[in-house]
Amino acid sequence: MPPSRRPAPEADIGDPASTFELSGYGVAHDPSSPVVAMKILVVEDDKALSHSLEASLVESGFQATCTHSGEQALQMESVGGFDAAVLDIGLPDIDGFAVLAALRRRGSSMPILMLTARDALGDRVAGLDLGADDYLVKPFAPVELTARLRAIVRRRQGQAAGAVVVGTLFCDWRTGRASVNDRDLALRPREWATLRVLASRPGQVVDRDLLAAEVFPQDEAPSLNALEIHVGRLRRKLQPDGPAVTNIRGRGYRLDP
Repeated sequence: MPPSRRPAPEADIGDPASTFELSGYGVAHDPSSPVVAMKILVVEDDKALSHSLEASLVESGFQATCTHSGEQALQMESVGGFDAAVLDIGLPDIDGFAVLAALRRRGSSMPILMLTARDALGDRVAGLDLGADDYLVKPFAPVELTARLRAIVRRRQGQAAGAVVVGTLFCDWRTGRASVNDRDLALRPREWATLRVLASRPGQVVDRDLLAAEVFPQDEAPSLNALEIHVGRLRRKLQPDGPAVTNIRGRGYRLDP
């Protein structure tokens, strides 16, 4: 009998104190699979880390194209064809926040996963407010990177198809059905209206006045006190296994996966 092969240990990407071999672990890609591999744009200035990211993505069945500068990333994205991007914040020419803002200003809806060594809450919130779909703090496990990429692509595809997926929450705008882990939510009309606005902008702060204007009919004056009641009811119905509705003091509300 051939000797048994011991699985290689899971290693984190982005940990400067460790080097690892990508072969022998993770999800292998079956070349005979009819599924077309998703094309991922990797924007990372650390060439060793960029190489590791590329190898890990290919190992998991993705196609990966790498660049080390923000300006080149903007040029490459304009050509199109990418299903998602992994975008580092600390780039040498223009930082990842500026790249993200430029992409969203010109109308790009490409799912973007921010990659950063910064673990400050302010950096994470800034990225989400600018239109990032998710973020990862270095170091991280390769399987988490690929899982998050698949999740943000599914979420964007759902939006294009008239549905939205936010974590465990599924909303079908056409049928008026919302569920968390296949648990149907019994929502009143204004709770549904509140959810529709928040779920259409996951991870982004929705201004309180804007939300009120969307929730209440045009012939009825928006009431912020009534809005808080509807938000509170929605929050309770999403618990305990659904996304959280976060109150951003002085600004509005955010639906967090």
